Amino acid sequence: MTEPVEQLDHLVRCGWTPEGAEAAHLPAHALRWLRARTGLAERSTPVAPGSAFPVAASALPDAAREALIAVVGAEHVLLGTAERLGRAGGLSYVDLLRHRGAGELAVPDAVLLPADPDEVRRVVECCAEHGIGIVPFGGGTSVVGGVTALRGECPAVVVLDLMRLDKLVSVDPVSRLATFQAGVVAPEAERLLLSHGLTIGHVPQSFERATIGGFAATRSSGQASAGYGRFEDMVEGVRIATPRGEWRLGVAPASAAGPDLRQLVVGSEGALGVITEVTVRVRPLPTVRRYEGFVLDGWTAGAEAVRILAQARVLADVTRLSDPTETEVALSLAGGWKTAAVRRYLRLRRVGEPCLLILGWEDTSAAVVKTRRAATLRALRGLRMVGLGRAAGEKWRHGRFAGPRQRDALMDLGVCVETLETAAYWSALSELREAVRDALDSALSVAGRVPVVACHISHAYETGASLYFTVLAPRADEDPVGQWAKAKAAACAAIGPLGTITHHHAVGVDHAPYLGNEIGTLGVDVLRAVKDTLDPDWVLNPGKLV
Repeated sequence: MTEPVEQLDHLVRCGWTPEGAEAAHLPAHALRWLRARTGLAERSTPVAPGSAFPVAASALPDAAREALIAVVGAEHVLLGTAERLGRAGGLSYVDLLRHRGAGELAVPDAVLLPADPDEVRRVVECCAEHGIGIVPFGGGTSVVGGVTALRGECPAVVVLDLMRLDKLVSVDPVSRLATFQAGVVAPEAERLLLSHGLTIGHVPQSFERATIGGFAATRSSGQASAGYGRFEDMVEGVRIATPRGEWRLGVAPASAAGPDLRQLVVGSEGALGVITEVTVRVRPLPTVRRYEGFVLDGWTAGAEAVRILAQARVLADVTRLSDPTETEVALSLAGGWKTAAVRRYLRLRRVGEPCLLILGWEDTSAAVVKTRRAATLRALRGLRMVGLGRAAGEKWRHGRFAGPRQRDALMDLGVCVETLETAAYWSALSELREAVRDALDSALSVAGRVPVVACHISHAYETGASLYFTVLAPRADEDPVGQWAKAKAAACAAIGPLGTITHHHAVGVDHAPYLGNEIGTLGVDVLRAVKDTLDPDWVLNPGKLV
C-alpha cells in the first residue's frame, strides 16, 4: 500500500515529528496569510526541556515492583524520569501543550516492556493482584486522552508499552489473513507483508507512529476506508490479556454463535483487556495507483457528489472532499505560481467557492483501475466539476502525513491547532457541519482574532459520512488549555443532537462524558457489567471509556 519507513522511536513524546525526521516548517508566505487571516501575533513557544517538569518519585510499591521485575526483568521495568515523561500522555493539542509547560502532566509511576503475549498476561494478572493501574501503550497517538496515565482508585499506575511485541506471527495467503503482535507499528507491518505481496491497506494520518493493536483498540479508520474498509471490518481475530485470564476470539469468517464478541474487544480502548495479537484480512499489494484532483463549486455540490458515489457504490478507494475553508487553507499554505495559476483557472471556470475533491483508485490491474475510475466519473456526469488532473491527486498522496508534523511548527508559532471529528446521516450532515463551525467560531473568536475552522469528508457510506474539522486560532496568552476545553465542549454540545461524538478518534477521557447520551444509560450499564466481569478491580486503563 505504501513505501516502508523505519520504525519510529517510541520515546519521543513532545511532538508528532519523529526523532531524526525532517521537521515541518511554515513558509513565509503561509505565515503571512495565517497572521492576516487570524490576527496571530509574533511569538515563539518551543517545547520545554524535560528538566522543566517537576516529576514526583515513583509511587509503585516495592512489593509490586519486585513482582513485576520477576515477570519482565529489571531492565524492562523503567523508573527513570525521562522514560516516564516519554509516555506521559498522547499527542492531542492539550497533551502537547503540557509538554510546553502549560498545565500538569500525568506521569506514570513506571514503564513496563513485556516481551510477548504471555508476559503481558502475567503483568496484567500481577498488577490486578497488587491493585496497580495499567495503561496499554502502542504508538501513543491518542488525541482524546486514551493513554493518559490516570490512577483512578489505584495507588499507582504503570504504562504497559507494547513496543517489543513487534512480530508478524503468521500469514495465510490462501485465506488472506495475517496475524500480528499488537506493538507492530503500521509502516513495519506493511514492510513485513511486502515479501508476501500483501497489504493491510489501513492508512490513517497517524500511520507513521500508530500500531496494529492501537488500530483495533480504537476502531480506527484509514484514508482509504472506502476501498479497504474500517479497521474493525478487517479484524478477523484477537488475543487479549485480562485479569481473569487470556481470551481468544475469531475462528471463522462468519458465525451465528451469539453476538460477535470480537466487536466488543475492538474499540474497548484497553479498558476490558490488553490486546496482544490481531489477525487481520489482507489484500494483494496494489501495483497501479491513480489519484486525481477535482473541484466543485460550494459545499452543497461537493457533499452531493460524495453522496451520489456512495449510494451508487462507486466510491474511489480514497474519496476526500474539502470544504471551501479547507480548500482555501490548502491553496494559501501551498502558495507559489502553480497555486496562483489554479486560482486563475478556477475564476475563469466561474467557480466561486472551490471545494477540492481527491479521488484515488488502487489495484493490481490497470484495467480494473480504468474501469472503476470510469464508473466513478460516470456517476458524476450531471454535476459541474472542474478537473485538476493527476498532479493535484499525487500532491495530496505524497503529502498525506504532513498534517501532524505541521502541527508542531504551528504550535511553535503560538497557534492553537487541533482536530475533531464526527459523523451523521446524509440528511443531517450539512446541518451538523454548520452547527460545529458556529460553535467553534463563537468559542474561539476574540477581539481582533478569528479562528479558521476547516472541514472535510474523508469516510463516506450509503447512509452518511464523517466530518473532520481542523481548527487554527491564535493561542490564548493565559490558560491555553482552558481555551481549547471551552471550544471542544461547545463543539461536542453541537454534535450531540445530530451525530456521533466520535467517528474514529475513540472515547478516551475527552468523550467519556458524552458516551451516555449516545448509547444510553442501559448501554453504559452493559459496558460496566462487562468490565466488572473481565476487570473486577478496575485496574485496566482507569478513567477511560466508562
